[in-house]
Amino acid sequence: MNLLREKLAKYDAPQKAKAAGIYPYFREIESDQDTEVIISGKKVLMFGSNAYLGLTNHPKVKEAAVDAIKKYGTGCAGSRFLNGTLDIHVQLEKRLAEFVGKDDAISFSTGFQVNEGVISCITGREDYIIWDELNHASIIEGIRLSFSTKLKYKHNDMESLEKQLQKCDADKIKLIVMDGVFSMEGDVANLPEIVNLAKKYKASVMVDEAHGIGIFGKQGRGTCDHFGVTKDIDLIMGTFSKSFASLGGFIAADKDTINYLRHNARTYIFSASCTPASIAAANASLDIMLSEPERVDHLWYLTRYALEGFRQMGCEIGNTSTPIIPLFIRNNDLTFLIVRELFDAGVFVNPVVSPAVASHDTLIRFSLMATHTKEQLDYAMEAIQMIFKKHHLI
Repeated sequence: MNLLREKLAKYDAPQKAKAAGIYPYFREIESDQDTEVIISGKKVLMFGSNAYLGLTNHPKVKEAAVDAIKKYGTGCAGSRFLNGTLDIHVQLEKRLAEFVGKDDAISFSTGFQVNEGVISCITGREDYIIWDELNHASIIEGIRLSFSTKLKYKHNDMESLEKQLQKCDADKIKLIVMDGVFSMEGDVANLPEIVNLAKKYKASVMVDEAHGIGIFGKQGRGTCDHFGVTKDIDLIMGTFSKSFASLGGFIAADKDTINYLRHNARTYIFSASCTPASIAAANASLDIMLSEPERVDHLWYLTRYALEGFRQMGCEIGNTSTPIIPLFIRNNDLTFLIVRELFDAGVFVNPVVSPAVASHDTLIRFSLMATHTKEQLDYAMEAIQMIFKKHHLI
């Protein structure tokens, strides 16, 4: 065995979890992505999805994807930079820019590529990137690739953010980057105060709206719209894989910024274009987002109901105020075990364990969709209450 294989062979955490019967990953879903899915022939309630508006099965979204394949084929056979730009790419980008309140936008093949490509190229060696410690992995990867000085501030801590801003040279570019809604904890960035600090220290702001669009703001325009700070945010990122029920992502900003990114973001220039079906599905989802506000209303009804219920149970759910509800377990193996027991009870949830979070912060990520019924939510919460009591968590 060569040295590389010898090193990699020592990684045996998955094998140990499998041997213990608590391995929770890569569960094969044999049905559509809905509030109820089939895994190994068994029906379970899905409370682990990011499809917050429940549009993955909407007839108009599926029809749009099929029609796009019929017209354009299954792929673009090249990058946007060369032969892979379709008219529907440009049409959707114009709509997205208007939707989030910016001049222009470009779409990438995944949301991860947006953050990785944009953040890594937009600032220079003498500049600064200031970032929240609980930002999504895609933001962190973009920061790692940047040549700028990186300064991390404590999660949603404005005093910590200001201290980091004070370390920066006044005449250099300073980019503050954070999630609008934090994907694991479900809490919301303090955008009004971040904007105030950005103005005070002449910094720019980029917000990842992956988990904010479709939930917050007028007709789901996101946390920037919700707080009324859109004009003060320099770059707004979004993904198609959540509320847009598709695959891909976008960045929206002023025309000069988008022009620069269009010709410099390597994950945009050197990646194959987002497929016709994905673009068409996202476009149809945007139509529904704008025309069916009752979906968002129902999602917020379920969210308020669930938050109140979990708090009354005595569950530790942190500072969440969104359809993303963390149920803290604070033990890796116990988190895996409870996920399995909930699955056996007919409830699919996601484990979040180290190294994704600190070992003392492990949790179950319970997420809601607009298409869930109150009855489904009641069943899941009763199962959680029973299992949490069994393990003395409540």
